[in-house]
Amino acid sequence: MTLRQLETFLLVATLGSFRQAAERLFTTQPAVSSRIAALEDELGARLFERAPGAVRLTAKGQELLPYAEKVLRSAENLRERAGDRSDHTGVLRLGVSETIVHTLLPHFLARFHETYPNVDVDLTVDITINLRNELVARSLDLAFLMGPVSESSIANHALCTFPLVWAANPSLGLPKRRKLDASELARFPIITYARHTRPYVEIQTHLRETADTPPRIFASSSLSAALRMTIDGIGIGSLPEPMIRDELAGGSLQKVAAAWKPADLGFTASYPVEPWNPLVEQAALLARDVAGNPA
Repeated sequence: MTLRQLETFLLVATLGSFRQAAERLFTTQPAVSSRIAALEDELGARLFERAPGAVRLTAKGQELLPYAEKVLRSAENLRERAGDRSDHTGVLRLGVSETIVHTLLPHFLARFHETYPNVDVDLTVDITINLRNELVARSLDLAFLMGPVSESSIANHALCTFPLVWAANPSLGLPKRRKLDASELARFPIITYARHTRPYVEIQTHLRETADTPPRIFASSSLSAALRMTIDGIGIGSLPEPMIRDELAGGSLQKVAAAWKPADLGFTASYPVEPWNPLVEQAALLARDVAGNPA
């Protein structure tokens, strides 16, 4: 009996598919079938009922599944206690929101590659709603997104909170101290996150309800593009403060005082709890540590 066989058993049980388990393990379906068959022979028990297009645990398989996970957890605890993570291999499918790309991600990747030098990272940058859906579908192993994800199948670790601030090119001549009301803000195009994101919905709802005229909102799925438009004086941007510190310090942008601003953005490291993946769990904890100590 090998750890690889037990890992394969856990994946097939969770995903209900030999093919999907093979894809996750970067191997072939016959190899997965061979591992399960060898494990069944050694245990002297049939673990799965196989039918066209469907795989489900037998009663004995259901009984043995918690023991297999316990063995895998014990093996991972042994590795952690020994302090050697260099034997971890494979790919971490990581999804991140663009706010994280401009703030936490470089620090995390540096620490991750230092800790797990033989693990590759397959990076997806997208808006939170899409990242959430990919997590639930198990197309991603881990995501840093606006969370938490309210699904029982997803674990969440708080990462960081970023304030959103109003910013504009000084050439727009906006006051630096007097707070603008909603109607004064709505005189300019508002540049912010993509539609269906929380900041966009908050801004649209507030300005529609309180401004004298309907707001013109320039939604962008690219924060880099939103920043560029704000620097170019196209409108007032609602942007995460850590992302624009250099522009504020250099004078290409100024903070705009306003009576209202969107809520701060809270981010989590979120991942499916099944199948249990020690690498993903440790990567989430590493991200939480990096968020607290980014230097």
